[in-house]
Amino acid sequence: MAEIIRKLATIERIAEIHPIPGADAIERAVIRGWNVVIMKGEFSVGDLCVYCEIDSLMPERPEFEFLRPRGFRIRTVKMRGQVSQGICFPLNILIWGDWEWGLIRVIPGQKGYIPCIRRKTDSTLISGIDIIEGLDVTEVLGVTKWEPAIPAELSAEVKGSFPSHSIKTDEERIQNLVDHYDAYRNEKWFATEKVDGTSMTAYVYNDVFGVTSHNLDLKENETNTFWKVAREIKLEEKMRKYMKEHNLEALTLQGELLGEGIQKNKYRIKGQKVLWFRAFDPIKYQFYPFISFVLMVADEMGLDIVPIIDRNFKIPEKYEDLIAYADGQSKLCETAREGVVFVAKNPSYSDSGRLSFKVISNKFLLKHEE
Repeated sequence: MAEIIRKLATIERIAEIHPIPGADAIERAVIRGWNVVIMKGEFSVGDLCVYCEIDSLMPERPEFEFLRPRGFRIRTVKMRGQVSQGICFPLNILIWGDWEWGLIRVIPGQKGYIPCIRRKTDSTLISGIDIIEGLDVTEVLGVTKWEPAIPAELSAEVKGSFPSHSIKTDEERIQNLVDHYDAYRNEKWFATEKVDGTSMTAYVYNDVFGVTSHNLDLKENETNTFWKVAREIKLEEKMRKYMKEHNLEALTLQGELLGEGIQKNKYRIKGQKVLWFRAFDPIKYQFYPFISFVLMVADEMGLDIVPIIDRNFKIPEKYEDLIAYADGQSKLCETAREGVVFVAKNPSYSDSGRLSFKVISNKFLLKHEE
């Protein structure tokens, strides 16, 4: 199964436009499941636009100069009481630098042309046939993903990139899955708290024990927090014992590293700890069912897991109610929770054995995205 790469900039259609009470110059557009504040009259319902998601890091171009005070990062903001997530740009924002508009025939030898985008240097072509909703234009725009700065205690010597035998811990946001919403309402879900730390993966593969951050396989040293915590909880020994008892050739565990020096330690944890949330079989390339992870893998190893909010959650009829559900207090301490991750109890369809998505609390984003 290929790694899911986040599409930061895509061509999308304006689904709805609504007025904002008390605002004369701006209005609210709906794109997929996102609410986006736009200039009044800039777009109409049905128009195509280039939509850039939150956490997009825009290139330093004159068109994006208004984002310089924010470090060219697109964030969740509130304007006239309306939460806005992402920015809509007209299609001509794509034509810059080495890229240009062009025309190609719909069918060679027949009349009729369609627009395309072409790279001048090597004639790489994005044809008008593909200029439809959902087309990824991240590379064309030069957009990258914003990543928070890594504290010194989390940095380490790098062994390599994230290992291909496992899958990174990227849950898709529900706003990008609105086409599946009705189908999701037929599933029963575990609702688990999304905690605000840093991703940690531990694996045993080809008889080698390793520890990774979100993107990198790390070499062991005494100062690196990932390895320090792994050794403190005797993680390698626990994983190897479990694998021997269950006749496993390989195993991957994934969790969130929390505590001092990490994301301002919102949960006021002394030292550091990991809250685990899933297990993966690198040989079968399949996730363990969440209930098996909780009752077998984590329990037998004595590992702490993320807080479970609801063991039999039913997706509400109204999409807005699910967004509101993400707001709430953390089960770890008296602070707002970052959001909720939903994991299907018995997924009716999934290539990897796991069906899940996340809903981030807008209240949390507005408070902490500084």
